[in-house]
Amino acid sequence: MSVIDSQRSVLSGMRPTGRLHLGHLHGVIHNWVKLQHEYECFFFVADWHALTTHYETPQIIEESIWEMVIDWLAAGVSPNAANLFVQSKVPEHAELHLLLSMMTPLGWLERVPSYKDMKENLKDKDIDTYGFLGYPLLQSADILIYRAGLVPVGADQVAHVELTREVARRFNHLYGKAPDFEEMAQAAIKKMGKKFGKLYEELRRKYQEQGEQEALTRAQALLMEQQNITLGDRERLFGYLEGGGRIILPEPRALLTQAPKMPGLDGRKMSKSYDNIISLREEKDSIDQKVRKMPTDPARVRKTDPGNPALCPVWQLHEVYSDAGTKEWVQQGCRSAGIGCLECKKPVIDAIVSELEPIRERAKQYESNVSLVKSIINEGSEKARDMARDTLHEVRQAMGLNYR
Repeated sequence: MSVIDSQRSVLSGMRPTGRLHLGHLHGVIHNWVKLQHEYECFFFVADWHALTTHYETPQIIEESIWEMVIDWLAAGVSPNAANLFVQSKVPEHAELHLLLSMMTPLGWLERVPSYKDMKENLKDKDIDTYGFLGYPLLQSADILIYRAGLVPVGADQVAHVELTREVARRFNHLYGKAPDFEEMAQAAIKKMGKKFGKLYEELRRKYQEQGEQEALTRAQALLMEQQNITLGDRERLFGYLEGGGRIILPEPRALLTQAPKMPGLDGRKMSKSYDNIISLREEKDSIDQKVRKMPTDPARVRKTDPGNPALCPVWQLHEVYSDAGTKEWVQQGCRSAGIGCLECKKPVIDAIVSELEPIRERAKQYESNVSLVKSIINEGSEKARDMARDTLHEVRQAMGLNYR
C-alpha cells in the first residue's frame, strides 16, 4: 500500500475475551459498520493482545474468537465490505513488533497512560510481564504493518496512536534515507517536468523555511496528480518534501469516535468484569428480567415517593435509547411520582429488545454454519498476510535484512 492509499485505510481490532455486549455495539461495532462503506477497512481479532492479560486462561480466548466474529457479522460487519482476520494468523505482526522493539526507547512504553491505569485496575492479575509492557508497541505494529492511515479510537486511546506516529517517524528517520536519497529525489523532480518541478521546489522551500502549512498541502496534492513519476518516486518526494527520507511507514491519524457511554445494569460502565452486561444475543425474557431488576433512585422506596432521574441508573439507559418525548415523560413522571419504576423501565426494555432481535436472528444463521465463519476469517487472513508481507519486505530491505 502506498503512502497515498494509506490515507483511505482504517484498522481496528477487538480482544476475544468473552461474549460481546451493548457497550461493544454502541462503542465500536456501529462505527465499524459505517466506516466499512467509506474506507478500506481491516478489522481483526486481537488474540495476541488478549494473551497479555489472559495468558493463564487461553481457553477463554479460543472459545471467544468464533463467538465474537459471529457477533460482528450478525451486527452488520460485512466480509464483502471489510477485511476480517485473526491477528495470530498473520505472523508478520510479530516480526514487525520485534524489529520495531529494537529502536523504540523503553521510556516511550512506560509513559503510555493506559499502561499504569491497567496495572492499577488489574491488581488481581500478574501482569508484570514483558508482553504487557510491550503491548502498545504491538498495537503500533498492527497499524503500521498495513500502513493504515486512520485508527478509530475514543479520546482515552489517542495516546496509543501518538506513540505509533512517533515510532513511524523514528523508523523513517533511521532507515528512510538511502546514501543516494537526495540525488534520487532530485531526479524524480526532473521527471515532473519543468513547470511542475519548479512549483514543487517553491512549495517545499516555503514549507521548510517558513513553515507554511498551506504550501505543504498544495505540494502533497501536486504529487498525487503527477502521472510522469513512479509510485516509488512519489513516496520519495513525499518524504523529501518534509525534510526527511522516504516514508516507509506512514504516520497514522486518530479517527475520534463519538460513541455514547454505555452504562451497565448497575450504573457503572458496562463490563464483563462487573457482571452488569446485556450481551448481543441476550434472549428477550432475559433482557426483561435484567432491566426489571436494575436498581433505581434509592429515595423511591414506595411508588408514591418522588425521585430524581439523575440518581437512577435506568435514566442513563434512557439517555441512550429514548427520544425527547419519552425522556420528558420520565423526568416529569419520576419527579412527581406519577409513574412507577417498572413503568419507567418498560420503554428501555422494548428498545433493547427491538435493537437486539435482528442481531440474534442473524447470529443463528452463523451459529449453524461455523465453517462459513471460519472460511471468512481464513480468506481475510490470507489477504491481510499478502499486504503484511509487502510491508515487511520493505522494512527488512530498509534495515539491511534482505540477505542474498
